[in-house]
Amino acid sequence: MNLLKTAMLALLLALACPAHALVVLAYHDIRDDVAAKGDPDAYAVSAANFTAQLDWLRGNGYTPVSVQQVLDARAGKAKLPERAVLLTFDDGLRSVYTRVFPLLRAYGYPALVAPVTGWVGLPQGQEINYGPHEVSHDGFVTWEELKEMQDSGLVEIGSHSDNLHRGLPGNPQGNQTPAAVTRVYANGQYETEGAYLGRVRADLQASRDAIATHLGKAPRVMVWPYAAYNSETNGIASQLGMTLSFDLEGRSDNADLALQGQQQLDGRPLGSLGRLLLFNNPDVTDLARELRRDLSLDGMRAMQIDLDYVYDPDPAQTERNLDMLVQRVRDIGPSHVFLQAFADPDGDGAADAVYFPNRHMPMRADLFNRVAWQLRTRAGVKVFAWLPVLGWKPPAGVVPDDARIVGRDPKDVPRLDPRRPQVQQLVQDEYEDLAANAHFDGLLFHDDAYLRDDELPDLGHGDPALRTKLLIDFTHRLTHAAQRWAPRLVTVRNLFAEPVLRPESEAWFAQRLDAFLEAYDYTALMAMPQMENARDPKAWMAQLVESVKAHPSGLQKTLFELQTVDWRNGKPIAGKALQAQVRALTADGVRHIGYYPDDFLGNQPKLEDARAAMSARQFPYLEP
Repeated sequence: MNLLKTAMLALLLALACPAHALVVLAYHDIRDDVAAKGDPDAYAVSAANFTAQLDWLRGNGYTPVSVQQVLDARAGKAKLPERAVLLTFDDGLRSVYTRVFPLLRAYGYPALVAPVTGWVGLPQGQEINYGPHEVSHDGFVTWEELKEMQDSGLVEIGSHSDNLHRGLPGNPQGNQTPAAVTRVYANGQYETEGAYLGRVRADLQASRDAIATHLGKAPRVMVWPYAAYNSETNGIASQLGMTLSFDLEGRSDNADLALQGQQQLDGRPLGSLGRLLLFNNPDVTDLARELRRDLSLDGMRAMQIDLDYVYDPDPAQTERNLDMLVQRVRDIGPSHVFLQAFADPDGDGAADAVYFPNRHMPMRADLFNRVAWQLRTRAGVKVFAWLPVLGWKPPAGVVPDDARIVGRDPKDVPRLDPRRPQVQQLVQDEYEDLAANAHFDGLLFHDDAYLRDDELPDLGHGDPALRTKLLIDFTHRLTHAAQRWAPRLVTVRNLFAEPVLRPESEAWFAQRLDAFLEAYDYTALMAMPQMENARDPKAWMAQLVESVKAHPSGLQKTLFELQTVDWRNGKPIAGKALQAQVRALTADGVRHIGYYPDDFLGNQPKLEDARAAMSARQFPYLEP
């Protein structure tokens, strides 16, 4: 058994992280009394495992680098060494001085330590609720200890905020959401934008001043609590001298490094460097497995959910519906949920209202943030906000009456003319307002973003490719609007199957697969043979897969979205048929699969069928 384990570890080492990558490792507490697995403090790592990881890094060609080296590389002054790794330690727990610092000196390794300055020098008798236990004064590092570490030349001290490492009421239902990105809800109203940004600025200023006063050197690095930040808060940190910032969004590479702090959104730094969070006390094999993992091979399993079915005029029933949804998603185990953020009670595909505070549209209920947060924290999925592009029905006076597209087919989604300035402002404001008032991971652009060849015929001078580009450019402006408050959004756009199977039909849709593959992170291809009246659904699907394969990165960036209802007769598609479709697609090399709709109230598809088809827990890697 030992020989087998040694052989497996050797294989993992050989496949470890590519030489060009910058790995940033995020640690919290290093203790002796950490359970091998399942410790109540999921972010604690045993001293034995931590020491073994340092040995492993040294023995496998990794070179720990300093913050200064990262800054120099970002500025183009010097290159990072191959297999560069930056060690970071959050929160300022005492173990960073008693356990970590002696090891850093022994190995000669540099590191970044980011304390919550409000916890340093905590008054005697006061305690901080820290995960599964309370931490008092003796559990945190002191200013004298931070000064000693800084003066060693090995440790850079950054800020982890002064008092943003906590949750604040983020919606009427009382969810506690990260303080750095939350508009506080109190007394029936939300904190204003100015008050919110002023609160964050005051906190970062206090943290910066405390570090500068006690250590004689102002921080250059901001480490965001809970990885929660936006371009505005990054801009504030940068103005205060913290031009390098970190989150917890996973591994970073040199492309991220080149952009971090340089990529701008209206003059504000857009993103932060990702870090690999060490949790559940990983041993060397766990670390090697994670570093060798090819992120491009990660598959997506997505459920598209109608928030209209969660909403009920009775708030108590809404909560019961929400509990049913969260439990079902948790039981099925997808990786992603595409969650409707607009209300479409008449089912015509356009937004009559929305589920978030906003400037222009009626708000049916302040519900999206509540449901998205519950899905993320209780079901463990990434949530993408599903919104229309052209399909909006605003109140009278918001846009001119003649801004509405008049089509020949009454079944077409009611849409607005994207050329009109009032339409552009309406839709951009809706995307920005959603991002300002909710926490989510990506955007799904609805299937309403199409144009028939006889609609707006002068748009693009009738050139299908130009019309396709103009709609893509419009969605980019919507992404830009949302990125003010959600900088690292992943973008997905629905695509009809016909332009993939018959490229000449671009003229009838203003959609084209190769353009979508270039424009978005993913394309959600509506792989729905019954909707397309396919005589032979299996042959139709096989042809669709082959058409996608013909495009470079086609399978890598295309999600095949299956239907679970035959809308021609309103009957559900058999669960076994759904499973068979998923098996066939997977066997044919398809990596990303989703389905719509999910009737969580009526258990359709049946739980066992949906779980067999959509669970991401064993894809692409088995859970230990």
